[in-house]
Amino acid sequence: MSSVPSSDINDDGFPTEPVTGARHHILRSGGDGPMPSIAVIVATLGRPDVVTATVNYLLKTQSLKPTAVIVSCAVREDAGIAVDLPGVTVVTGPPGLATQRNTALAALPAGIDVVVFFDDDFVADADWLAAAARAFRDELRVVSFTGWVVTDGIKGPGLSFDDAVHIVESADSSAPRSRIEPFSPYGCNMAFRLSAIGDLRFDERLVLYGWLEDRDFGGALAKRGGRFIKCASARGVHMGVKSGRVAGDRLGYSQVVNPIYMLHKGTMTVGQVAGQLFRNIMSNVARAVRPEPFIDRRGRLRGNLRGFADVLRGRLEPERAAAIRPPAKA
Repeated sequence: MSSVPSSDINDDGFPTEPVTGARHHILRSGGDGPMPSIAVIVATLGRPDVVTATVNYLLKTQSLKPTAVIVSCAVREDAGIAVDLPGVTVVTGPPGLATQRNTALAALPAGIDVVVFFDDDFVADADWLAAAARAFRDELRVVSFTGWVVTDGIKGPGLSFDDAVHIVESADSSAPRSRIEPFSPYGCNMAFRLSAIGDLRFDERLVLYGWLEDRDFGGALAKRGGRFIKCASARGVHMGVKSGRVAGDRLGYSQVVNPIYMLHKGTMTVGQVAGQLFRNIMSNVARAVRPEPFIDRRGRLRGNLRGFADVLRGRLEPERAAAIRPPAKA
């Protein structure tokens, strides 16, 4: 699957850099046709205050207003007071990032050209949607668009909403509008041409937080052709809120089983899988003795071992992560 864009992965498994040999460009303005219609999908679970703050900020600040905003949750209470915000539709269904995104895709109104996926703890710059819309309007072969994460709180203890807003609004808006191509979509802020997606949906076997669901979706889409870009003119901050995240044992299991499952599907290559396994497992081993206070390294390592044990038994079932019960705390 040589056509699949790939990227280096940080300790939590997220794309942060382009593939080797990726091309850097400076974007030139062009095209004066109508902007495509955009829908924003935000999946959330157990963080009503966070999603209320980020969706409200999105609605108030975007220079290009979205045609629709859909908040997808397991229970309506998870949406907080976002349920009362103008232009917001709340849909409910089974929990799990992949499943919740699919539930929202099924609820898209007619006439949408571009669908954007934001994490519930992502704070977008005021021109994020406009930058994405320009890219899809001006370059018809672009099917996947990822914004530029100025600061990613997933790498540390996380950021408050106020801190994220300050960083976004203080970012240098005069920086060149460069882009990198090819680039794997990063799930906290990514957009797709809806006509390219067609009947493609997120793999619901990648349960819970959906470890690598963005790469899997991008890999499946890449088989259909088209260009995958990362654009610096669509900036934002990922707060990396720790509440509502997956227990270490479950995440560690997914760190092993999900990429091997994706290798069998053809949405990751052998090299990509090997890199994933090495980076994440070595991080868990190296830091298990003195783990960061905000990461359950020992739980992840237990999950890694359990995942390998299942793979060796021939049980390549990523959904088994949901059945894992972490040991009770002493």
